[in-house]
Amino acid sequence: MTKRVVILISGGGSNMISLVRSMTGDHPARPCLVLANSTGAGGLVRAAEMGVPTEVVDHRLHKGDRGSFEDVLHGVIAGYKPDIICLAGFMRVLTEGFVDRWQGRMINIHPSILPRYRGLNTHARALEAGETEAGCTVHEVTAALDDGPILGQARVPVLDGDTPEALAARVLEMEHRLYPAVLRRFAAGDRTPVWLG
Repeated sequence: MTKRVVILISGGGSNMISLVRSMTGDHPARPCLVLANSTGAGGLVRAAEMGVPTEVVDHRLHKGDRGSFEDVLHGVIAGYKPDIICLAGFMRVLTEGFVDRWQGRMINIHPSILPRYRGLNTHARALEAGETEAGCTVHEVTAALDDGPILGQARVPVLDGDTPEALAARVLEMEHRLYPAVLRRFAAGDRTPVWLG
């Protein structure tokens, strides 16, 4: 039975695009919704162009009431009856109450080799620490930030003279390979990690 996938975004949605493009042919899943937390998220236009339904739950309308925002978010998502939720550049920290409702069905991509550099500014922090490699991780979402069982990692070398922007661009290329590979495996019921690079 084909799995239904909701993808949450906040910006341009490049990882969302990679995921949607991958869900064709014999893939065990199909996208049923792309949802953003802002009407200005450029990925909404791209999703619509690819024929995927879109919704917006604007966090700013909830004026700091995270519980209210998450209740609305949950209601919209639940209406599409997804089997899997993919966080793809969704820049809102989700509470334990929300995560518990979708435990075991929600995955995220993070631009570092977890458990190193949870949170923001991962590439600058890796460069400041003198790392020789960087990368990205797909993991199951838990209530702890950028935590949860690792489902895949991809690595890239840190090059002499790298800037955070140059490193981010190379890591993003790997994100676009890793996330679809992990989703295909996850949708088939296989949580064996994918390793790239």
